[in-house]
Amino acid sequence: MSKKIAVIGLFAGAGGLEIGAHWAGADVRLAVDNDPIACETLRCNPTYHSAGTVLKADVATLDGKTLRKAAGLSRREPCIVIGGPPCQPFSKSSYWTDCGDDSRYRQAKRKGQAPPPKPKPIMEPKPDQRRSLVQELLRLIVETEAQGFLFENVVSITHPRNKKVLELFLDEAQAAKFQTLLVRANAVQYGVPQMRQRIVVLGLKHGKPAKPEPTHAESTEQASFSFLPPVTAGEALRPFEDECYFEPEEVVKGRYEKELREIPPGMNYKALTAWAGHPNPVFEAETRFWTFLLKLSPDLPSWTIQASPGPWVGPFHWTSRRLRTVELAALQGFPESYRFAAKRRDRVRQIGNAVPPLLAQRMIEPLVAALAPTSCIGAARHTGEERP
Repeated sequence: MSKKIAVIGLFAGAGGLEIGAHWAGADVRLAVDNDPIACETLRCNPTYHSAGTVLKADVATLDGKTLRKAAGLSRREPCIVIGGPPCQPFSKSSYWTDCGDDSRYRQAKRKGQAPPPKPKPIMEPKPDQRRSLVQELLRLIVETEAQGFLFENVVSITHPRNKKVLELFLDEAQAAKFQTLLVRANAVQYGVPQMRQRIVVLGLKHGKPAKPEPTHAESTEQASFSFLPPVTAGEALRPFEDECYFEPEEVVKGRYEKELREIPPGMNYKALTAWAGHPNPVFEAETRFWTFLLKLSPDLPSWTIQASPGPWVGPFHWTSRRLRTVELAALQGFPESYRFAAKRRDRVRQIGNAVPPLLAQRMIEPLVAALAPTSCIGAARHTGEERP
């Protein structure tokens, strides 16, 4: 087999992008993260970067020469740089929870009360040093003299508050002679059992990246000869029903235990409101985040897995318990054998922050196809290697 294209992974976290690169037929030479727990997780799973190194470091302190040396790359050896800088500065929660004016306005209108003046949208982003890490990623792409790159983040990076960061990234990438392609991807359309919207930017030095074409429909109703039906939560979680996977933290107790049990699969707290026709409403519609008491349906893909859920933030299992960490990993599409370091809270955080590996594979494949010999592409598919 011809030599594989080398990959350097930045902001690697639990390694979702790196697994995807491995499945796409690339050689993951280096994975970088500043979180010691994430680095330990990466070291626990050498199959996906067997020839590579795990480096604990702040990307802002690195340069391209250091990255090439750590990855064992010669000065002229081609490579792809991949990374998803922290999404928290751009996530919806960073602007939904500012001051509550919008919520108060909507509640007053719904109750027939005189509403306060409609709040003007706040266009200035909250101060957050992590916003600059997007440009650090581009700096290292340029300094490593990469022939291709992948940038991933939340869809709300296109929000008016955040789009300047994305636009600057695109402008500077193009100034560095990259041809770019922006993809708005939903993980469920690439075989992941989860509705997870993401923005992906692909870049190539020579030629335009090919668009990764979806393989699955977003819903069963949309399935056709062209698109497979979506993978459901029921399908993904079936292997983990046995009590050998039990975790003490999955047991739900406390204030809303009774209410959670009353909510049917596929619904949230709104099932217990007058809006849903409940005879004895417990809650008022549109007064909570939609993830409050959100319960999976076994017949549908999961909603987005949260990295830092509160005690009553879903998705919960349809049997009214919290999801096991192996189930969270399955909904992200991690291989069953993949191991996550540290305690449950740390494992949940790592899983929730990860890029679904199968989505990553589909996004990276066009870069590998453009830069590596055909015989390398998708090599993991044909080796008997475990896949979700």
